[in-house]
Amino acid sequence: MAKNEATAVNRKSDIISAAIEVFAEIGYYRATTAQVAERAKISQPYIFRFFATKEALLLTALEVSWSRVIQSFRQVVESAPPEQLETSLIEAYEDILDTYQNEVLLQMQAQTIQEEAIREAMRDGFRNVRLMVLNAFRGADIPNPEERTMLFLARGMLCNISVSLDMPELKEV
Repeated sequence: MAKNEATAVNRKSDIISAAIEVFAEIGYYRATTAQVAERAKISQPYIFRFFATKEALLLTALEVSWSRVIQSFRQVVESAPPEQLETSLIEAYEDILDTYQNEVLLQMQAQTIQEEAIREAMRDGFRNVRLMVLNAFRGADIPNPEERTMLFLARGMLCNISVSLDMPELKEV
């Protein structure tokens, strides 16, 4: 990769990271590309070199956040013994909550945005996570895999609320 290409890839990554932070902190609708640019320490027009619209930037940020969850879960599914699968997936999600809190807050906000492209990105993300967990539970011969998957996802949503409201007692078992 040429130096200019590497720099462009790094800058695009910086923009996405800044967007995740800004959108999570003040919300997608209130956030401006000028605020994202300021956080990324670039000029506002430079954002539009990579993203045609603020919505396109949000969609990419959501894709990054869902990819992180999928990759984390994939590592667990590929390495955890069947009897520890569910516990290991829970621990992996707790690590995501601790390390990538802004991405989780971004996803939570995106759940309320009515634009069809954003709704579809959220549906795809949830669908992919659900299928991965369900297939893993089936492969591990976990009894009632559909119900266990639903409970796993419900627990994840409760963890999200716990983080957003700063109520750690919601995560206690």
